[in-house]
Amino acid sequence: MIKIGDSLPTGTLYEFNEIESEGCAIGPQPVDVAAASAGKTIAIFGLPGAFTPTCSAKHLPGYVAQAAALKARGVDEIWCLSVNDAFVMGAWGREQKTAGKVRMLGDGSGLFTKALGLELDLIARGMGVRMNRFSMLVKDGKVVQLNLEGPGKFEVSDAETMLTQV
Repeated sequence: MIKIGDSLPTGTLYEFNEIESEGCAIGPQPVDVAAASAGKTIAIFGLPGAFTPTCSAKHLPGYVAQAAALKARGVDEIWCLSVNDAFVMGAWGREQKTAGKVRMLGDGSGLFTKALGLELDLIARGMGVRMNRFSMLVKDGKVVQLNLEGPGKFEVSDAETMLTQV
């Protein structure tokens, strides 16, 4: 499992582009984690799934609401990760009005989630293998803060906690 001091694992996430620009087609675009995090301070939070109750009512809305405050404290980008495809993450982002605030990055295959060691087995509940709820502060690809939630909890991975750690 990833821990403070570790570098983010290599991997590719996918982001849905709404607007064609500078050679980027509309639709899912690959995001190389190493290249995208190089030289930046990023608040990353992961959650079990788009459009799920706690994720939609508290987790993502908290980061949208605190985006300006986080950026004022030196955070270059905020990433929301989930084991959903880029189409679902894009639709959820539109619904939650994340544009310009939070990057919605899908890990549809769960490979990056597995590389982090943050898989959450929800097979018995009909949801497959998902991502554990967490947040982390990453500087130039290295984890400097890590907040892992216990099963069924939402206590330490929220935007307010991240604000105190930046």
